[in-house]
Amino acid sequence: MSKMTYYGHSCFLFELAGKRILIDPFIKGNPLAEDIDIESINPDLIFLTHGHGDHVMDVETIATEDTPVIAPYEVANWFENKGLNAQGMNQGGIWKEDFVEVKFVPAIHSSSLPDGSYGGNPCGLIFTTEHHTFYVAGDTCLTMDMKLIPLQHGKIDFCILPVGGHFTMGVDEAIHAAKFVECNRVIGCHFDTFPPIEIDHQSAVEAFEAEGIFLKLPHVGEVIEWSSH
Repeated sequence: MSKMTYYGHSCFLFELAGKRILIDPFIKGNPLAEDIDIESINPDLIFLTHGHGDHVMDVETIATEDTPVIAPYEVANWFENKGLNAQGMNQGGIWKEDFVEVKFVPAIHSSSLPDGSYGGNPCGLIFTTEHHTFYVAGDTCLTMDMKLIPLQHGKIDFCILPVGGHFTMGVDEAIHAAKFVECNRVIGCHFDTFPPIEIDHQSAVEAFEAEGIFLKLPHVGEVIEWSSH
């Protein structure tokens, strides 16, 4: 059994094979996550999809000088210059550990760092473990590149897709994305944090359901468990 914890917006903690992997930490700046104890997260690895502040704000608070921060090349350089153990990647590259491989794949969005520095190419992430394969889309619109994911990686157990619209794809495009990825289990992210991305939860769930796709819109702090198939 593996599990994930949702910390709001696009921030998730995956617990895989006894390791803790944090994605896109944005907690202190999110009023919906005010009850999260940021000091208790203690990840073994941090992955970033791009450089925007609502994805990297808490990296320096959470990471120790030994915590690997794996990110698109320019984002990693920015954090390396701040003294962190940052490792630069780019689209098509695979980060390998003994318990997981993480492939960086295309996302269509923009990327800059909090001080305005160039943030390189935004990315999505595909995680492959002994028992699971799952896709974290990052901030993106719908893209035909998503159709390559099941061709190259086989069955996707679940995918994490932005559904809030305005800055990323919304519900309708996310439904098409799930079909492109050939995955009928979706966890939504990048919704409700700011007024432009507030959504109607019931109508979103029903829209996915009408297409035979299960949509989970997690509560901040919610723990989700899943088992092998």
